[in-house]
Amino acid sequence: MNLAGATSFPNNGHSSLSPVVLNRSARARFGILKVLDELGHSAGAAKIAEMLEGTGIQLQARTVRFHLQRMDREGLTQSVTKHDGRVITDTGRKELARINIMRKIGFVTSKMDELSFRMSLDPQSGQGAVIANAAIINKRDLSRALYHLHPVFDAGYSIGDRIAVRMPGMRAGGVEVPREKVLISTICSITLNGLFQKAGIPIVSRFGGLLEVEDHVPRRFTEIIDYQGTSIDPHKVFIMAGMTSSGLCAARGSGIVGASFREFPSAAIEEARKLITTFSRLNLGGVLAVGQPNRPLLDITVAEGRTGMITIAGLNPFAALHEVGIPVEINPLSGLEDLATYVPFREVAPLGRRSTMVD
Repeated sequence: MNLAGATSFPNNGHSSLSPVVLNRSARARFGILKVLDELGHSAGAAKIAEMLEGTGIQLQARTVRFHLQRMDREGLTQSVTKHDGRVITDTGRKELARINIMRKIGFVTSKMDELSFRMSLDPQSGQGAVIANAAIINKRDLSRALYHLHPVFDAGYSIGDRIAVRMPGMRAGGVEVPREKVLISTICSITLNGLFQKAGIPIVSRFGGLLEVEDHVPRRFTEIIDYQGTSIDPHKVFIMAGMTSSGLCAARGSGIVGASFREFPSAAIEEARKLITTFSRLNLGGVLAVGQPNRPLLDITVAEGRTGMITIAGLNPFAALHEVGIPVEINPLSGLEDLATYVPFREVAPLGRRSTMVD
């Protein structure tokens, strides 16, 4: 795929949102609501204080009682006995769910940073651990799944051409395969982040999005989700919402696929290009284009002194399965896996056959 005004690479095979930090009072209220919700019955201030201590929140019973009185007035809790016993209300459960979601904002970026730091792939030797994505399907669907994965890998809508297939009882990417299931693992695009960081190049994953492709040429992002503003992998959200057409795009050259936008310092552009070329030579392609310093890429602006980069989403193969109705449980950023455990897709492709079922 080629982009005007950008450097393209062979594809072998600004939001200000930040994680929510609860202050001391909010943390206490959240803890109280969580205790009442998990208990499932009424509890007094002394019992709540005792249970909070086990979670690392140190509050005296009278302080818990003070918070409970305020939460009674707000409709989050309700008194049910004379001895200050309280239960959580439906409104309290909604507030608990809201805080839970807000506390998870930024979880995806934290996990990306952790795995990038821990991965050990050496781009020169091609040895070491990469970051994995995992998908679990029914064992009876394996042949049909491989059939539909084939064009996605052939068209280069994946991170390289490698795949791992694991049977029940085995593990891949930190996930154990349940009975009557099969696990399919692909390489996550965040592996590239790890290589950049180990080479001393700071890189930021800005957002995951849906990329419109026409005649094999990327045109524009139609939807984006900031990585720092979500608690769920953006591409998984798009896939499960039925917003992708990776299989159709692979077969016909036009459609909607997952892609990510990254930035790195323009001063490192030559080193970055060399690293991307090395990555591609390992059959771990996936970089669609690198922009020009300080210039927009596909109309996405970059900060001064920064250069944009677009990479394909490692979950695109799994999107193709969901698109044809194959039940699939998707686990992005599932863990680390030795690159040696992956094989070129062509080695498992013969197992795929067109299903007699209607796709």
